[in-house]
Amino acid sequence: MIKLVRMDEPTFQFFLKQSTRDYAEDKVRIGAWEQDTAMQLSRDEMNRYLPKGLHTEGAFLYSIVEDTGNTQAGYIWFNVAQGRQDKEAFIYDFYIFEPYQQKGYGSMALTLLDEEARSMGVTRIGLHVFGDNDRAFKLYQKLGYGITDITMSKKL
Repeated sequence: MIKLVRMDEPTFQFFLKQSTRDYAEDKVRIGAWEQDTAMQLSRDEMNRYLPKGLHTEGAFLYSIVEDTGNTQAGYIWFNVAQGRQDKEAFIYDFYIFEPYQQKGYGSMALTLLDEEARSMGVTRIGLHVFGDNDRAFKLYQKLGYGITDITMSKKL
């Protein structure tokens, strides 16, 4: 039903723009960043984790594509690095476009990611989920992701 396809440069530029904007908005929404500096901070993070863009060593950027029609349904970005014991992956961004949400695309994409990561010798996949993203949290739990730590705050 879907497949993971390595991004080309035009797709990467679209992803970079959307991902940078979304990350800035998420950080403002949860109160971690101020609105007036959020876009610059988000660009700084992207440059830190993708210093050579699409050609950053250890970074894997995929479009999530429908098998029929080759329509892009979303994207996923993860990096692979040597962990304490084995190769580990970390999902930096994962997004299913609105028309494809609530239709199983997220589960299918993460299952394909598992297969791709295994083929690379990865033995562990990590990710971050914002505390107010209950839908994503439930999806990750359903697919076997467990909590490794929790950071909490309250507004006074």
